[in-house]
Amino acid sequence: MTIGVVIVTFRCRELALAALRSLEARTPALLPTTVVVDNASFDGTIEAVRAAFPAVTVIEHRRNLGFAAAVNRGIEALPSADVVCLLNPDAELLDDGIFAAADYLEAHPDVGVLGGRILNPDGSIQPSARAFPSHKNALFNRHSLLTKLFPRNRWSRQYLMTDWSHDDIRPVDWVSGAFMLIHRRALEAVGPFDPGYFFSIEDVDFCRRVHDAGLRVEYFPGASVRHRVGGSSRKAVYRAMAGHHRGMWRYYRKHFRGNPLLHAVTAAGIGLRFALHAVSYALRAGRARLLGRETP
Repeated sequence: MTIGVVIVTFRCRELALAALRSLEARTPALLPTTVVVDNASFDGTIEAVRAAFPAVTVIEHRRNLGFAAAVNRGIEALPSADVVCLLNPDAELLDDGIFAAADYLEAHPDVGVLGGRILNPDGSIQPSARAFPSHKNALFNRHSLLTKLFPRNRWSRQYLMTDWSHDDIRPVDWVSGAFMLIHRRALEAVGPFDPGYFFSIEDVDFCRRVHDAGLRVEYFPGASVRHRVGGSSRKAVYRAMAGHHRGMWRYYRKHFRGNPLLHAVTAAGIGLRFALHAVSYALRAGRARLLGRETP
């Protein structure tokens, strides 16, 4: 069984090198089947990766094609891989659990996708396995005011799956593309990632299509990474923010049915959410500059 790794980079040279060093330390055998797809960073990422990790394949884009399209290019470069692991450049392996995860996928032909355990920099669990989005998630998602004010409310807990210790293997709706293992059977069943998603939501969409094809998506705690949320998007915050909200609208149009009034309300809600997030970030960034600090 062959395992491939795909890392998509955009202006995050040092983070990408740290991710590759974690691969070298934990799973050195995977470096020759690792592909770095660079989305027009022009910051020395390509040169640094080639110099430090000559065994790694590097694909250079002259313009930013978005995350999903770059992932597809990486998967295309691994035609013989039975299992493909997506690893964010702002994530670092904490163990060699990729091999155990791949063995699990091979032994369970009804499973198409696994998500590993993702930890925050402080060691706490990052909610990376969740329920599929619904309209009520506009009020009870990870960044919503109600979730921040009332983190133990049952709707937020249901969506973020925070009532569970994340210590056991279990079926879930979707898992984060920051650390996702995909068996070839899933790609054959549903095809590549939807390149219409520029940044974010493509992992939700892919997992939903895997479910629709009759395969399971599961959480697998035997493989772990440490992930700095936003570490790979800090160089283009507003573009990433816009891509996330466009992805929300694309996902809604693909997977939900409703009347024109509901569509209009949903579109307005997504637009308002984007505006509030953009204003909130601008205020925090301005305050951080005044204090001489990094934007939180």
